[in-house]
Amino acid sequence: MFTRSELEIKTIAELRDLCRRYGLKSTGNGGYKTSWIVTLMAFPQIALSQFRQGRGLKPSTLAITQFLEGVIDEINSPTDEQAALIKLTMENKLMNYPDRCDQQKLLNLHRAKIHLEMAIGLLMQ
Repeated sequence: MFTRSELEIKTIAELRDLCRRYGLKSTGNGGYKTSWIVTLMAFPQIALSQFRQGRGLKPSTLAITQFLEGVIDEINSPTDEQAALIKLTMENKLMNYPDRCDQQKLLNLHRAKIHLEMAIGLLMQ
């Protein structure tokens, strides 16, 4: 992360801008470099400590992962014809109304399933 030496050479304005970039507030009086430096040096460890304590973002439970897998099973897999229509839709070939609405819903459902599968994969890492 940041080293004290790389932060010491920055001005208060540069340190303040760096904190703003990451959405951080200074510890103590913002008129002192030390307040900004302490914040920039400490936040990575604080963030991980909060994660380990279950504050803010926290790992999902097995029950949540199983629920998401159930949602994917409920959505099911496309038939050959549906898969072909999805491919055609992704090539911007659109049907006439009112079928176009269902065509878009089919594509959106397919995309949602893919994103859920990716989410489960990320959660299980």
